[in-house]
Amino acid sequence: MKSCPKCQRVFPNDAGFCPADGTPLAAASLAPAAPTAEDSRIGTRMCGRYELRRVVADGGMGRVYEGIDKQGDARIAVKILHQEVASDEVALERFKREYEISALLPHEHIVQVLDFQRDVVSKTWLLVMEFLDGEELRYILKREKTLPPERLVRVLSQVAIGLDGAHARGFIHRDLKPDNLFLCGTREGDNVKILDFGSVKDTGGNRKKLTVLGTTIGSPYYMAPEQAQGLEDLNARADVFALAAVTYECITGEVPFAGNNGPSILLAIMTKDPVPPTQRAAGAKYPIAPGVDEVIEHGLVKNPNIRTKTVGDLADALGQAYGLTGNHLQWATTPQQELGRLIAEAMPRLMAARVAPLAVAADPFAMPGAGFDAQGGGQAPAPYAVNPGYVNPGYGGPADADLVPLGVPGRGQPGWLLPLIVGLLALVVGGAVTLVVMMGR
Repeated sequence: MKSCPKCQRVFPNDAGFCPADGTPLAAASLAPAAPTAEDSRIGTRMCGRYELRRVVADGGMGRVYEGIDKQGDARIAVKILHQEVASDEVALERFKREYEISALLPHEHIVQVLDFQRDVVSKTWLLVMEFLDGEELRYILKREKTLPPERLVRVLSQVAIGLDGAHARGFIHRDLKPDNLFLCGTREGDNVKILDFGSVKDTGGNRKKLTVLGTTIGSPYYMAPEQAQGLEDLNARADVFALAAVTYECITGEVPFAGNNGPSILLAIMTKDPVPPTQRAAGAKYPIAPGVDEVIEHGLVKNPNIRTKTVGDLADALGQAYGLTGNHLQWATTPQQELGRLIAEAMPRLMAARVAPLAVAADPFAMPGAGFDAQGGGQAPAPYAVNPGYVNPGYGGPADADLVPLGVPGRGQPGWLLPLIVGLLALVVGGAVTLVVMMGR
């Protein structure tokens, strides 16, 4: 491995100059890192093999370093847990589980966890992962507020590949959020890696249970209603809800459900409908296809039984709403520039189609062959829908009673809504249910 003598970044042997400061690179052994006043660990080896080169980030769980695995001659990221975290048996078990589960996951779009052990000299615990060049989606959204549709489609498609692969093995992430989606830049566009499977639920039932009945794990802004209640029968559609919420934020620059604290956010998730993206982001920087509203609507359905089934289905629906043909498996590797060209070509047609159904609903007799004849025969025009199988509420017929926006029936309140509200009030007022919110690792 090579290293920059100035900033201590690590590079493969075929690299020549540091892209950060332009300094000529040298063999890592000839450019040793030295302890600093801010961190005495720099330049030391952990567990006899992991050399720490520089600090990359600080988090609530630990400090992350860029380093070199001297045995494997590989660039790595080393997270050294804070002492108070290492003293927590549950937190320690979660990191151990993340390492063990990593061996069972597909790593094309999921970060690979290489090791988890305790350094016998410093008595500290460390988690070793593959090193990633890029930044979390959270930082991108803080800087840019929203993503262009072609970038979002490519990102969502890659996340779908990683998550559907995990779901197929029985693992539910349970803490999807922009902080846990890491975007590595390439010439063709982002290469996404999903982070932090420490809160995963193993539906195979063979893992040690780390949560008490009635508690919830996850980040409130992206938590599915069934997850907020701590239900035992949680399935992969909880991840679909979370990713739909992340998608909403990438489109509008705002989370779909807001509140001043955890309980108020969860109350909004269980009792309110989000403003459709096309309304929330009026005058947005990037165009929003009209069909996106229905994609988000189906992804954020409160009843998991009628929510979008898989993350792959969510990604497919979003791409198709922007006029793309094919599916997420293709879009994941299509250059972002090409996706942008295809979407730009489709947008005029999509925006025109948005007006047509409104005209039909206003005057069905104005459409040749679609209205009623003089004797009252014929059929009313079918409602416009982007997603196959979707019946637009408000056009009448038996489907209206069962499938409506966000799973809330149009004729009266659903039977499950009142118990949910009562349960949440008990959570806030009586403290009957413990809320465990993992805001970041």
